[in-house]
Amino acid sequence: MDYSVDDLRLLVLNVGYAVHNSDWNWKDVSSPFTRLYYVTDGHAQIRMEDGVHDLYPGKLYIVPSFTRHTNICNEHFEHYYIHIYEDVQSKSKIFEEYEFPFEVAPHEGDSKLFQRLCELNPKGRLQQSNPKSYDNHSTLIENIRINKTREFQDIVESRGIVYILTSRFLEAARPKSSSKDERIRIALNYIRKNIGNKIMVKELADSTSLSMEHFIRLFKKETGETPNMYITRVKMERAMVLLATSNANIKSIALTLGYDDLSYFTRTFKRFSGVSPQRYRDQHFTPAG
Repeated sequence: MDYSVDDLRLLVLNVGYAVHNSDWNWKDVSSPFTRLYYVTDGHAQIRMEDGVHDLYPGKLYIVPSFTRHTNICNEHFEHYYIHIYEDVQSKSKIFEEYEFPFEVAPHEGDSKLFQRLCELNPKGRLQQSNPKSYDNHSTLIENIRINKTREFQDIVESRGIVYILTSRFLEAARPKSSSKDERIRIALNYIRKNIGNKIMVKELADSTSLSMEHFIRLFKKETGETPNMYITRVKMERAMVLLATSNANIKSIALTLGYDDLSYFTRTFKRFSGVSPQRYRDQHFTPAG
């Protein structure tokens, strides 16, 4: 794996223990965060593109970010859950760029790590299990904010536990060989890694050896958005996170995202979010401590 541990910046968004009785049934879930489960009792299933997978007690399971899946539960089912998000400052995007084994065996003592993580993050428990109640951008922003306002020693210990549990899956992780179209996968990776720069569609098209027209059509077919729409959305979502979780001034945030014209950045942000960057910060930012 071509990453340094210094590249990883994993945040705990949600953590808790759930008890279900035939009520863990959610269709077509896809999130910007990774789900990690430790099953303690009962049985459930998760349907993904490669088929239906069983969840059994005593096993660890992972559903990487942006993996479309359906939960199926027809009986009693209990499990720990952790939702993990890669910090915007993270140099890695391992959950997007690598294939992970769906199931692995835990190490001795892993159940106690889950218990401890719940103790360290009492506000991380989901109030509802329906993804629609928490799987949205505003809730994601709020969870990131809460994460960063906890006691420093709790953040350090929580992150250490998440690293340990994630490491159980890393030994068998492999780079994704392709998406539906390898050329678009390359373009998406380029956008993610260069989100702080001005990204020209022509450069993306040239890198795939396609004409501009062909590249734009193929990109929209694969992602549902034009390249410019996708680039803008990714940049604006990153701006929302930075505005809500950092005290960097707005001009610095704009420059960080490749906008050297503050007025243009402000207009773009307002079209995307409905409010100005300053208004958004006033509504969402809470200083640490």
